[in-house]
Amino acid sequence: MKTTRLRTHSLVSALLLLMLTSLSVRAQDADDFLSQLHSFRVSNYVSLDAYYRFIGSGTTDTLNEIVAGINTANDSMNLLAKSTSGVLTTEQIEALNSEFDKFKALMRDNINDVRDTGYPDLRLVSDMANQALIMNDTATELYEIAQENSQTETSPRVEAARMGAVKIAQMMAKYSVRTNSSVAQTFQGTSTEKPLDEQAKEFDQLLAIVVKGKTDTELKSLFNDVAAKWQFIRSSYVNYNENNVGFIIDRYSKRILESLTTAIGLLQQNA
Repeated sequence: MKTTRLRTHSLVSALLLLMLTSLSVRAQDADDFLSQLHSFRVSNYVSLDAYYRFIGSGTTDTLNEIVAGINTANDSMNLLAKSTSGVLTTEQIEALNSEFDKFKALMRDNINDVRDTGYPDLRLVSDMANQALIMNDTATELYEIAQENSQTETSPRVEAARMGAVKIAQMMAKYSVRTNSSVAQTFQGTSTEKPLDEQAKEFDQLLAIVVKGKTDTELKSLFNDVAAKWQFIRSSYVNYNENNVGFIIDRYSKRILESLTTAIGLLQQNA
């Protein structure tokens, strides 16, 4: 009888361990999925920002930035399609991939226009900007669905950092439009996109959430760096001035994006 009880206890313990391991793996798979979906959103805005600068410069370095952004987004999309997390349906992922294909096609056409003629086709530029917004809205909606379906609670600070990273990438792209003389007079981005000053205030709120809470030395250093750079360029986003130096705004915005990306990893490790 005692031996039977011991065997039963061992079996129950083994089953519980298996269940806990399975839940842990599923939670990790779901978090990896959300991370890739986040990377997808940011990378597309980074490539869009690079394109707007490419209009003015036409340099190989800027073209390479566009390609790098698209390739990173493409890698993320491929990982999303291969994911076994089950937090989104195949149809939902295919719908996002379809929007991405449209964006890539428009990006290719816009690049070719600038390379062939030396100037952009404003209609195509507008189409691409609108498609980027549609794609981001789709990705945002699917991110929220995936988060709900995963049944895992993500740290509010991680979520705020991710939202802040998307926000600064989006603002960076919109600012590049305004500082490029080839398109600034006739094209200011999409009609449904929030003005830069409103986006800057939203970024303020997200940053306040990110920095609030327990921080180690490395995180504190990152947050101080982000805060300093943001204060330096914030007024340029809130009150646009043609005399502002566009490449400095772009550079500092990228540094903020890089720091937020690093902070996300550190916050996840400390969770």
